[in-house]
Amino acid sequence: METSNQNGMAGGRMARRSFLQFAGAGALAAGALTAASCKKDRSRDPNAIDIGAGDTGILNYAYALEQLEAAFYTQVVASPYSGMSDAEKLLLTDIRDHEVSHREFFKAALAGNAIQALTPDFSSINFGSRDSVLGAAKSFEDLGVSAYNGAGYLIANADYLLLAGKIVSVEARHAALIRDLISFNTFVDNNVVSLSEGTSLERSKSPGEVVPIANQYLSGKRLVAPSFGIY
Repeated sequence: METSNQNGMAGGRMARRSFLQFAGAGALAAGALTAASCKKDRSRDPNAIDIGAGDTGILNYAYALEQLEAAFYTQVVASPYSGMSDAEKLLLTDIRDHEVSHREFFKAALAGNAIQALTPDFSSINFGSRDSVLGAAKSFEDLGVSAYNGAGYLIANADYLLLAGKIVSVEARHAALIRDLISFNTFVDNNVVSLSEGTSLERSKSPGEVVPIANQYLSGKRLVAPSFGIY
């Protein structure tokens, strides 16, 4: 496993460059978004952040969630909970690095269309308690996976859909790992996978369900429900 520098920048510029190369066409995505010149219809509410519409809105939606996850894991690693083992710290550091890479990828891809940097509010989380931290991590990871799955079908650009599929796969690995840290061999249950009619499909949440949950961890400006043509 790789370690990273203290500022949580995903192992430095080289690690981020490797991620962008693997995810594919980061520069292409940025160029396409800029060329589209999509203007977001900002809410008149000064305390609201309008994610936008179309593919740009969906990427901003993902960017917002990745901002929260990156900020959360950065704080977890910076102030380890009581009794955190070396193995747990390495695992949580790896997750932090992944989330920071995801955040920086979306920021670069969106370029001038990116929403502002969010201000997290994690006051409800006791970062000194293992149970509190891992419980929050489980909530964040489950929310992220369900959010990607709930919005993926709305993506029009096949390149963006491919990238979202690669990222949600990583998020699902995080979710399974966190569940196993909480209780061994509990990486999946019917809270996240629907077993009805033998489908065994990951449960999903619509953007309208996800945004209010994400707003519970924000201070100041909050996200508004995105307009993807279905709300």
